[in-house]
Amino acid sequence: MAGSFRTNVWDPGLIISQMFAMQTVYYFFLGLWLVLVDLISSRTRSVDQLFNFEDLEFKSFNGKLIMIAFVLNSLTGSAGGLWLIVQRTRQCLDFAATVHFYHLIICWVYNGSFPLTLSWWLVNIVCLALMTVLGEFLCMRSEMAAIPVSVGPKVDL
Repeated sequence: MAGSFRTNVWDPGLIISQMFAMQTVYYFFLGLWLVLVDLISSRTRSVDQLFNFEDLEFKSFNGKLIMIAFVLNSLTGSAGGLWLIVQRTRQCLDFAATVHFYHLIICWVYNGSFPLTLSWWLVNIVCLALMTVLGEFLCMRSEMAAIPVSVGPKVDL
């Protein structure tokens, strides 16, 4: 009988629940960062900040703050979500790309047109890369942690 450490078992329920959890974490932390940005800029809160691709622009101060919120989200909440929910280095890119693909679909439906602004694409590609790299780094550190091998009682020295 072979060992069962990290066997790959096709579990669609687990994958779907992880995708749902990642999408929830993504929008939850993005919402928190946008609330903080709105407090700084004294702007009224709106769902447009999440889904309207025309709000992400380099020209205005508010557009730059929204971009910063997206980047901070990928560095904190989303990468942390990959670390806590996915927990596998090899799957970080898959889940990060899936989260951003669903965000693209939701933005497309919300606006009624495909996002064509360069700033939207740049922000999302940078956020995808940051989320993937940091998530892989965190997962790799957890996977490479030392596994205690002693079976005897622990002795305090």
